[in-house]
Amino acid sequence: MDFTNHCFRSVGLGEHDAHTAAACLVGTDRLGVFTHGTKLLAGYLRKLQGGGYRSSAIPRIEREGAAWAVYDGDAGLGQTGCSAAMQTAISKAQACGVAFVSIRNTGHIGAAGQYALQAARHGCAAMITGNDIPSVAAPGSRKAVLGSNPLAFAIPTATDPILLDIATAAVAGGKVYAAWQRGESIPSTWLIGPDGLPTSDGSLYPHSAALAPMAGHKGYGLGLWCEVLSALIPGGHMTWQVGSWMFDPVDRPSWHNASFTVIHIDGLTDRQQFNSRMQSLIDEIHNAPPAAGSDGVLLPGELEFRTARNADEHGIALPADVRAKLREAAALAEVPLPEAV
Repeated sequence: MDFTNHCFRSVGLGEHDAHTAAACLVGTDRLGVFTHGTKLLAGYLRKLQGGGYRSSAIPRIEREGAAWAVYDGDAGLGQTGCSAAMQTAISKAQACGVAFVSIRNTGHIGAAGQYALQAARHGCAAMITGNDIPSVAAPGSRKAVLGSNPLAFAIPTATDPILLDIATAAVAGGKVYAAWQRGESIPSTWLIGPDGLPTSDGSLYPHSAALAPMAGHKGYGLGLWCEVLSALIPGGHMTWQVGSWMFDPVDRPSWHNASFTVIHIDGLTDRQQFNSRMQSLIDEIHNAPPAAGSDGVLLPGELEFRTARNADEHGIALPADVRAKLREAAALAEVPLPEAV
């Protein structure tokens, strides 16, 4: 955490913004989701150094009502803009019961689940959507039509929240990069080649292949819904108008967008009754007879929170590709790399 924070401070982020961004990245590593944690740090530093992401950005509300708001992210880091928007959504939900806040013109948002967790920690349920430059084919297409547009939700419980954070592609693009960099083969269900047919050649992505949509037309439909909530409603950049934060020049913004729908549980129902009913639902799912070779059914996020508790006790075991990226970040920021890395 300290290393990531110092890296962000070295490129001009203020103390609050640096801490916010570092907490999002390290918090994602803590859950074992290494594609969207500190592995992204070096790329973010390059955008901040090049000016594509503004280290002095101040996200501001452009227009609002009692239960809604639209933010301009001021071409800042996605983690800081999205966290500000989520805090506004939480406050408005606490006042009105339900709130919808969107942000346009921000940076790559990283792991959408981190913002859902922010809401859950305040006793709220939340849904987050985002959009991205197209990388996902639609059923029947030979090229990308939509981004891997993330969809996440969190539901508070009496213990760990239920947490789902997914790409609406068959797999997040970062996982394709990671597998290819590690020399691992990928399933043919991940990519659509230039002929519109499945391919297992990870080297083709993203220039000559597109990600397959999650569950065919179902993932395509959800990805379209994310585009509407995240970009169309707030007036942000859509589809090919969004930049590539990894491949564009470092002085170019990426114009990402996101939405935050928050439900204040205490405003809509009795908290004790909600927790009791939620626990009954959890118990019912846990008690489902396990399939052969299975240890039983888990709730979304349950495995990640087990990983987090292990990380708290033994430290985060970073994969080799993440450690390599952290060495890049240390060189860019001229910040000493911790010995553990």
